Amino acid sequence: MPDSTARDILVLAAHPDLARSHATRSVLDALRASPAADRVDLRDLYRLYPDFHIHIDAEQRALEAAKLVVMLHPIYWYSMPALQKLWLDDVPRLGWAYGPGGTALHGKDFWLVASTGGGAEAYAPGGHNHHPIDEFLLPYRQSAHTCGMNYLPPQILQGAHRATDAEITAHAELFVKRLTHYPEWCEHLAEPAVGDEEDVALDERPALFSTLDGGSEQ
Repeated sequence: MPDSTARDILVLAAHPDLARSHATRSVLDALRASPAADRVDLRDLYRLYPDFHIHIDAEQRALEAAKLVVMLHPIYWYSMPALQKLWLDDVPRLGWAYGPGGTALHGKDFWLVASTGGGAEAYAPGGHNHHPIDEFLLPYRQSAHTCGMNYLPPQILQGAHRATDAEITAHAELFVKRLTHYPEWCEHLAEPAVGDEEDVALDERPALFSTLDGGSEQ
C-alpha cells in the first residue's frame, strides 16, 4: 500500500443539501472514520464555494497532487449538481487539462461514485428512463478520456430514496474499502484513453476572455 501520509486521492463531494442527504452523507461519514481518510484530500464543493466562485488555482493544485480523482454526488436530471458542473467548466481548462499542451491530468484515474433516485428497474428496458444508466454517464467517460484519464467502473447506488440502512451502509463500506485498497482493486478495470489526444477544433472550444482582468471561460 502507498505511504498513508501521501494524499494521493482527491474526492470532490458535491451535494447542494448535505444535511438532508442520506446516501452521500453516509459515504462521507464512513470515509472520515476510516484509515483511508489519511490519504484523501476531501473537498466539499458546496461548503468551499457557497457563492459559486471557484478558486481555480487551488482546485488545479489539488488535481495535480492526486493519482485518483473521485466525483461523489447524486445524479440530478441525468447529470451532476450545478456546482460540480461549474467546476468541470472552469477548472480543467484548455491548454492545462486537454488540447495543445494540456497534459496535467494524463494518466490519472477517474472514478464516479453516485446515487440515483430511480431504481434499477427505471433504467431497464421498458423502464421510466428508457435507457440503461451507463448511457447517461457517457459525458463523464468522455470528459475523462478528453483529459487523458483512465475511466474506472462507476459505483452507483440506485433507488437511493428507498434504500434501506443496510444497503446504504454497504454502499459506503464498499467505497471506503476501494479507497483503502487503491490502486490494487482497479488495476485491471481501468478504461484508458485510447491513442493520442485529438486536437479540439476552435469552434468546439470554450471562448476565452482575458484572465488578467478576472475573466474566465464561458
